[in-house]
Amino acid sequence: MSWFADLLGPFRGFAVTARQLRKERVTRKYPAEKRVKPERFHGRHVLNRYADGMEKCIGCELCAGVCPASCIYVRGADNPVDAPVSPGERFGFVYEINMLRCIFCAMCVEACPTEAITMTHLFEMSVTDRDDAIYTKSELLVDPDGTPNHPQPESPLIDLNELRLGDGWMEATSPAGRAEYTDVVAWSPSARKVNQPSESGGDETVDAAREGDTDG
Repeated sequence: MSWFADLLGPFRGFAVTARQLRKERVTRKYPAEKRVKPERFHGRHVLNRYADGMEKCIGCELCAGVCPASCIYVRGADNPVDAPVSPGERFGFVYEINMLRCIFCAMCVEACPTEAITMTHLFEMSVTDRDDAIYTKSELLVDPDGTPNHPQPESPLIDLNELRLGDGWMEATSPAGRAEYTDVVAWSPSARKVNQPSESGGDETVDAAREGDTDG
């Protein structure tokens, strides 16, 4: 019977395919149809400016120090007295991110004391030259009016509008949830996003439990 089992082998495999044909399709017509990304999606980085156009990066190199993949290189320089680049004493003179090494963990975002580096929704960044995967300050820094820069032009795969979305917002609430942070804007305005979203508040279950403790 071994020859008969061998004969039925391909048909058994096609039976699996036939069963799937009757089910609802879960694939998307990418890139014409893209899934909606969550607000905290970890996409391409951007260097932000304040609403007045000054750079937020102060060249402290904390992002480079905390990066587990060692993909960030920063060099700080003293601010010119007559034409300061950032509000602090120093600014990021050199800023590079090797996207081939980046694991998009957002540790750099959490370490930054001035909210200079944030992450957007853009992730289509394919290149044919390894050197093009090293993003420099001129490519990461937004323009004074908040317009993001990108080395590749817009295409069916690259939606430059996604550079204005996301930012990997970190909740200002503690893990236990704190209702007093509701409607509080925890991030400073930037040239790219003047009106930052407010916090949605703490965990409703925890807040209800606290109210019960107070009542008792």
